[in-house]
Amino acid sequence: MVIDTITRAAIYSGLGPRFKRALTYVTTVDVGALAAGTYEIDGRQVYAMVQEYQSKRQADGRWEAHRQYIDLQFIVAGTERIGFAPVGRMAAGAYDKERDFEVPSGDGEFLTLRAGDFMLIWPGEAHMPGMAVNDPAPVKKVVVKIAAG
Repeated sequence: MVIDTITRAAIYSGLGPRFKRALTYVTTVDVGALAAGTYEIDGRQVYAMVQEYQSKRQADGRWEAHRQYIDLQFIVAGTERIGFAPVGRMAAGAYDKERDFEVPSGDGEFLTLRAGDFMLIWPGEAHMPGMAVNDPAPVKKVVVKIAAG
């Protein structure tokens, strides 16, 4: 897991060409003006999902993990808490290979991300995104999926 501000994104471009494409996208495209939806960057190797939603209370959240993709979660507007835990510390859940989506269960730590912050989440790292800081509030986020293989 990495958490940083988007103004420092360039230092992570050295992680590889897919990271560079993902980070270039969120720093050069006016993502705040994009409508909710999915946008291809490099086919299924790197693509973005623009999301707009109300954050929710932690009791209404669920853990998720991925095996095929790294998530770059960039908060465009609003504030949310994101849970984090190594998958190995959690009980395994059902895995949907088509959606690359596992639902483990257990406990983790929660971090607050504000507009301009991003988080990189690798396979083997569970996360619970979209949690309210206090009361539910609007959030706009771009999740860039980066193929791990």
